[in-house]
Amino acid sequence: MKQVFGVFGDPISHSLSPAMHNAAFSALGMDCIYHAFRVKPEKLEKAILGAEAMGFGGLNLTVPLKEVALKLSCIKPDPLAKKIGAVNTIVFEETGEIRGYNTDGLGAKQALQEAAVEIKGSKIVVAGAGGAARAINFQLAADGADITIVNRTEERAIALAKDISAAALPGKVEGRGLSELKDLLQNANVLINTTTLGMHPNIDSTIATADNLHSGLTVFDIVYNPLETRLLREAKASGAKTVSGVSMLVYQGAEAFRLWTGIDPPVELMKKTVLEALKA
Repeated sequence: MKQVFGVFGDPISHSLSPAMHNAAFSALGMDCIYHAFRVKPEKLEKAILGAEAMGFGGLNLTVPLKEVALKLSCIKPDPLAKKIGAVNTIVFEETGEIRGYNTDGLGAKQALQEAAVEIKGSKIVVAGAGGAARAINFQLAADGADITIVNRTEERAIALAKDISAAALPGKVEGRGLSELKDLLQNANVLINTTTLGMHPNIDSTIATADNLHSGLTVFDIVYNPLETRLLREAKASGAKTVSGVSMLVYQGAEAFRLWTGIDPPVELMKKTVLEALKA
């Protein structure tokens, strides 16, 4: 009988994780299948316990469940996920423990490294203060970046910056309101969008336009559906380097795959599968 893996979220129809992971399972000859499930925040604990009872191999969590998961008594988060305050990967241990991890930060780091971005010492502006933003900012601060978090609700950006600063990581972190984004970008090296602006079906939304950007900037949008968001189109028009959310999706997914199975997945095949699905 096939072992089932899955991703929980709401909404979830946009997710390409099933295509990516099923391609990896197939290539490795593993008798496994990965599905997407719509789960509302208030039903998350029941859904996780149900998956564990039915013998699921593991789970991913996406918007808006990552921060909710950390508050559930059934999950034992690893130290990094606990610091971040969000869980995106669930592992069902043979001991009966349900462990929570966060692979988003590592996925973002590897996506930037793939684009030849030097993180240490870079001035990075991160838009958003949700679960993905927490993971990414903790990772970037650990790697010595100079970070400014901007958010529509300034208090959330400030609170997140304080949480990260309290961890005594090498990088500097501060929080500002989204209204300051234009001015902050003038001296920035990297802009990362962790909000859902521009995600299908609201593809005309963007946090910044070409006149706010510049050719010395790297613009990284973690939204991967559509493949080229409006933000990335605006970035290209300004001469900025662009990084697609596909890279982060693949790298964080590959790390989750390793946590579930102990096996290194075929990363290039996973990326190819995602790109083909998006183009289709």
